[in-house]
Amino acid sequence: MNFRHLEYFIKLAENEHMRLTAEQLNTSQPNLSHAISVLEKELGVALFEKKGRNIYLTSYGKLFYEYVSPGLNKLYSGKQMLQELASPETGQIQLGFIYTMGSVLTPTLAKQFLAVPGNEQIHFRFSQGNSCDMLQQLKSDTLDIAICSKIDDDPEVQFDSLTEQKIVVVVPENHPLSSKKSVSLDELAAYPFVYYNQQSGLRPYIDEILHAKNIQPTIACEVEEDHSMLGFVGSDYGVAIMPDIPSISAYPVKKLRIADIIPARHIYLATRKNKKKTPVVQKFYNYCLENKETLRTDTLK
Repeated sequence: MNFRHLEYFIKLAENEHMRLTAEQLNTSQPNLSHAISVLEKELGVALFEKKGRNIYLTSYGKLFYEYVSPGLNKLYSGKQMLQELASPETGQIQLGFIYTMGSVLTPTLAKQFLAVPGNEQIHFRFSQGNSCDMLQQLKSDTLDIAICSKIDDDPEVQFDSLTEQKIVVVVPENHPLSSKKSVSLDELAAYPFVYYNQQSGLRPYIDEILHAKNIQPTIACEVEEDHSMLGFVGSDYGVAIMPDIPSISAYPVKKLRIADIIPARHIYLATRKNKKKTPVVQKFYNYCLENKETLRTDTLK
């Protein structure tokens, strides 16, 4: 059923006047008459009848109008809502981020983006979790963009490197290593670890750097996010390798530099490969990649 034909029908039903309706719709009377004829043929009933020079709704036309009029209003409302959500000036961005990106990078990035002239009326909807959560929400269309780890080479996801994250060691305040400024991974091997669980994007990264040193860590407990990790380390469960986040200073732990040369810890901008970005999402995506050199997490503190 042709959407435009339904618009023609509604206007003609309200006016019951061909010439006036054609003028209001900026079309010709023959074109209007043809549209109504096609609609009547499709429905199998007459929607209008002529009485002399006038035109009136039939009983079928009146019944059809009662359904079509509110239906079209809902369609118009839906169309307007989607256009507003997608608008590059007033649209909405569903942005997900991993826990470690919630303290500085994500709020800083969003604030800087909104400060750009023309972006002031854009809205963010934020979602937080581990990398597995973020990628699942991205693939289920709950998120437009995610700031997360690259867990696997997922064929559905486009990963663009966004920033690097500084990695440190944290130990309890009264730990034998707490007097040091830096520590080697070999020195850590003698102590139990508070470790990220399998759902964390940091887990494979830390596994990799310890495996490269032939270290099989003794895991005292596994946690999902950074503040839990700091809480357990502060309670003397063990040592931990984790991102250098500002809230470390709020816990009874000591932060140590890693003396070894370790691979860079990359944070990615993840998007769906087969999903067309709305204008507002494309605008934010471009902004992130164009400004990524200013987004190093160790310089945003």
